[in-house]
Amino acid sequence: MTTRRRFVATAGLALALPGWAQARLAVTERAGRETLALWYDQPAGPWIEALPVGNGRLGAMVFGRAAQERVQLNLDTLFAGGPYQPDNPAALEALPRVRQMIDEGRFKEASDLASKTMMAQPLWQMPFGSAGDLFLDFHGLAGAARYHRALELDTAIASSRFTSARQRHRREVFCSAPDQVLVIRLEAEGSGRLDVDLGYRHGGEAQYSAATFDGSTGAVSLVGAAWDHREPLRADQRPSTLALGPDDRDALLVEGHNIEVAGIPAALRYALRVKAVSDGRVRAVDDRLEVRGARSITLIVAGATSYRRFDDVSGDPTGEVRQRSEAAARKPYARLRADHVAAHRALFGRLSIRLGSGQADARPTNQRIASVATQPDPALAALYVQYARYLLLSSSRPGSQPANLQGLWNAVNNPPWGSKYTININTQMNYWPAGPGNLGECVEPVLRMVEDLAITGARTARTCYGARGWVAHHNTDLWRATAPIDGPLWGLWPCGGAWLCQTLWDHYEYHPDEALLRRIYPLLKGASLFFLDTLVEDPKGRGLVTSPSISPENEHHPGVALCAGPAMDRQIVRDLFDRTLKAHALLEDGDSGFAKALAAARARLPADRVGAQGQLQEWLEDWDAMAADQKHRHVSHLYAVYPSGQINRRDTPALAEAARRTLDTRGDQSTGWATAWRLALWARLADGERAHAILLGLLGPVRTYPNMFDAHPPFQIDGNFGGAAGILELIVQSWGGELLLLPALPRAWAQGSLHGVRARGGIELDIDWADGRLTRLVLRGPPRTPVKLRHEGHLTSVALGPAGRLDVPVAQLAPRPS
Repeated sequence: MTTRRRFVATAGLALALPGWAQARLAVTERAGRETLALWYDQPAGPWIEALPVGNGRLGAMVFGRAAQERVQLNLDTLFAGGPYQPDNPAALEALPRVRQMIDEGRFKEASDLASKTMMAQPLWQMPFGSAGDLFLDFHGLAGAARYHRALELDTAIASSRFTSARQRHRREVFCSAPDQVLVIRLEAEGSGRLDVDLGYRHGGEAQYSAATFDGSTGAVSLVGAAWDHREPLRADQRPSTLALGPDDRDALLVEGHNIEVAGIPAALRYALRVKAVSDGRVRAVDDRLEVRGARSITLIVAGATSYRRFDDVSGDPTGEVRQRSEAAARKPYARLRADHVAAHRALFGRLSIRLGSGQADARPTNQRIASVATQPDPALAALYVQYARYLLLSSSRPGSQPANLQGLWNAVNNPPWGSKYTININTQMNYWPAGPGNLGECVEPVLRMVEDLAITGARTARTCYGARGWVAHHNTDLWRATAPIDGPLWGLWPCGGAWLCQTLWDHYEYHPDEALLRRIYPLLKGASLFFLDTLVEDPKGRGLVTSPSISPENEHHPGVALCAGPAMDRQIVRDLFDRTLKAHALLEDGDSGFAKALAAARARLPADRVGAQGQLQEWLEDWDAMAADQKHRHVSHLYAVYPSGQINRRDTPALAEAARRTLDTRGDQSTGWATAWRLALWARLADGERAHAILLGLLGPVRTYPNMFDAHPPFQIDGNFGGAAGILELIVQSWGGELLLLPALPRAWAQGSLHGVRARGGIELDIDWADGRLTRLVLRGPPRTPVKLRHEGHLTSVALGPAGRLDVPVAQLAPRPS
């Protein structure tokens, strides 16, 4: 059991950033450096046009409709089901037979046996659901003129303004991290007053029943798609209980349960409370709030579930929402707003980016997205970076759950792919921009999730593999399930937890801190112990390999993915062992036997290989040409290029060239997140023009919805995060002990600036360029830190001054002959 967590705006002590890193940057449109707003000249129609707000725990989609506003709600812990243990008790006995079949090349038989004996029970994990909708019906609003709707990233406020008859209306919506509530502000000026009815409706849009993607053409086909909110709920989508009614004269209280899925009983209770503060008359009547004769209305919305931990659902959501909403209601609106903006800017304001002239584009955001291919718009790429930072701050805060497949925003109870945590790329990609984007606090929920997975994954390691340590496969959910799901073609992959450990190590490298290292070391050590116990001898004498496994989520022969020792596994385990050994040495862990065993196993991992086509082999065998899908969305074996740095232009040029050949074969068009990965890979390979061409595809209307959400399709947020990381990678890279300046700058961005970007080693940079040439560089970090700078092929060593700052003379970075 654990005590209830407090939700705070900054990280705990172990994750606190050093004082030198707290530079604040002016990032307002008025400064003329960047545009920090999404804006539209009409209300949202479907959900993918609504604007997201969130504080990590509570999220909302705001439609900006004049006569009937819709605000769709989410709670980060409102998943289906309850605590459960899906490990298959037959797995351990079947494991040797499955391995033998793989060794003998009987892959289909091995897959069939694993499907019967090794997969989770149930075969699916629990989906993330909607918390329903608030509908605000405004009496007497006949139409809206001079309409403007916006999401200001600098303030994290969604707003709309318009005129109707002789009234001027302004509305603002934000999710406050300091007060842990959603705030809806309604104001009217001129003759007349606001008469509003507020009601609640539980979520339940139709789900996507199918989505197919053609890798050669980029075409997407959706079946059963509906984004608006008028379909009746199916019986299995409804909450098991739902109570809705007055809670005092000026508040509405919703109480309910989550839903049962795959035989896992509904165990969560949730509550929402809406309190109205107004200069008009307020009363709660049956299932709605009525406000009459008001000039201004402030609606305070609090939400909570009974979730406390993956094995504890004993919370008191009703008590929490009453306390939070009443506490917030005691503060005037101006104070609520000011506190919210200050807390948001304290993190968001660390980084500014300008690409191109920086001149603001006068068109609505949806029009800019629609014309990306025909009208140059470098500022849209800069906005994309800042929007991703905004989304990460809004969906992953200390004390919240990590950002899931849709971040925090989902309108249905059975969303695509469950909107859970897919940890064979998607969850990790969500956090790629956290380090360079200077938002280290956002990683804290991942750290807590991995600490949970180390507990549940230890049970899976024992039950399914007879191993020490812990393991997680390709998905997990709120209940921290770690057994393989869906089927062997997708789920029988034992490296999901190991890759999450790399996310934690990246966080440590961007924010070096001994307390953080001590916290993550047991997680790295436990993951390493699992592989020490489960790596097996390759029968052809090529070293130690994982078995059974897959190369996510690709088939090496039609209908078959199961194999031994795919490239991605070897790369991830190599990183895991290296990081664990480094942490072992830094912390002077006395377990010398463990370190020796780890070093010996690491030395026997097979090296990466170049195949007959000149490509980087995806498997130990040269099967790439026989793979069923030559345009497969996953490029798993290129993990070693990015986000890892094992394969790079400096140290392994032949393997880097093989990676380029693989990317040429796979093609530039793919799903949203896979397009973003290709962008980052070409940036790491220093091909700025190829990366920029891919970026234009990502920013355009095929891969970006009108509200700038990534179109997987359907919506999946990892493309936003991966795309932003790829953009930053074009300007600044840090790997292999060096900091690379403008390593892949596209010609389209001949001028620009990036201030507050972060690099490994805990370094912050301000970098400016013009005509494609570096013009200014400022470094900040721990005092006297040595830094190796690479620019235009020239390596320069510098050291920060005693105050932790260095204005680097640009001329010395890449001296040119006279």
